Order: sequence, then structure tokens, then C-alpha cells
Amino acid sequence: MQSVASEMNLSETAFVDMYSDTEVKTLRWFTPTAEVNLCGHATLATAHVLGGSQRFDTLSGELQCLTDGNGMIEMNFPADPPTPVENMEWNASFPGADIVSAWRGVSDYLLEVPSVKDLLQIQPDSAAITALGVRGVIVTAPGELEGVDFVSRCFYPAVGVPEDPVTGSAHTTLASFWVPRLGRGQLTGVQLSQRTGTVHVRLDGDRVHMSGRAVTVLVGALTTE
Repeated sequence: MQSVASEMNLSETAFVDMYSDTEVKTLRWFTPTAEVNLCGHATLATAHVLGGSQRFDTLSGELQCLTDGNGMIEMNFPADPPTPVENMEWNASFPGADIVSAWRGVSDYLLEVPSVKDLLQIQPDSAAITALGVRGVIVTAPGELEGVDFVSRCFYPAVGVPEDPVTGSAHTTLASFWVPRLGRGQLTGVQLSQRTGTVHVRLDGDRVHMSGRAVTVLVGALTTE
């Protein structure tokens, strides 16, 4: 699986056991260089390909996906409330960035910057981020855009992903961070990668519900030759 994911060279490749007769299917995710514990957009894609509602057995426990019949898929993931981080120097990882606050989730650091402009202007140093010893760093700011509550960018060079286009697992941390601040249980986030992506989140106790759409763009077959 790791060799196939390396050949695909996408931020994550999902592998699902299609041939099991069990109701809960085994699902795993790989970046080009490593297996990861949780991935949102590859889970969304898997549920889309399989069709209908799905339950998956993963390294993060059982995950559920529900479809609404209108193309939206809602994923039920564990929440990841971050804790404050004090006295860390971030200039090596993000030279010149105005870091308002720093937090630590299960797998990633979360850095807050003042504005969308600040978020778009950051220039990450991949080697310095890798040296932090975590999966990666999420950088976030208030939305400032109509219908958008918060924005983010996500950097994972330690697992072969310099900047991820859309990161569902990061939104378990982002939802846990922004919902208490904004005082609303349901929010809309936009990941401002070059491709961009919109993620709708709802915090429900120790779970985060995320919803989005998936589109089939390619159908093919792998060979072992």
C-alpha cells in the first residue's frame, strides 16, 4: 500500500477492504511517505465511490459517513481540542509571520494569525516544520469573507505533504478551536491552499461532524506488472 501511495503521489491515498462481507469496512490512509491515523478528504472520496452511508474501521476508531441524497456527505470524526503552547519560537518555521497564539492538538500544532492576508502571506520553512517532531502545523485566521467563519492552511512535510489542499483531520482541531470562540456549534471553514476547499463543521460533544462534496474525475485499474 505504501508503494502504491508513493506512486500516486497525492497527499493521501485511501485503501478500503471492498471484499469483506462485514458491515464495517477496514479503511487505511497513506501519504507518499507514511501511513496516517486520520484523513478526511480521502474518507469522503471513499464513501463517495462506495455510494450511500458507510462505516469504517480505522486507526482512529469507527468512523461513520452519511449521505443526504443531494450529494453532501457528512463524516463523524473524534474531536481534537487543542491546548495552549507557551514560549515557543516560530520564526524558523514561519519567518516573519505574526503568530497571535499557539496550540497543540493530538497530531499537529495550531497557530493563529490575525487575518486572511497574514495567512496568505506566510512562507513556511519545510525543514524547520519537520524538525518540530509532529505530523504538521495548521495555521488559521478569522474568516473575514461572507459566509466563512474561519480559514486555514495546513503543512505536513514530515509525512511528504509540503502543503495539503484540504485537510479533514485538521478540521477536528479547527472546529474544537473556533466553535467555543465564535459561540456557534456549526461553522464553515475554507482551506486556502492553491486548490482551496470548503468544509462545514459541527461540534457535538467529543465528535466533529464534517460535510462536503466529492466528484469522480478518474476511473482506472492498477496492475501488478
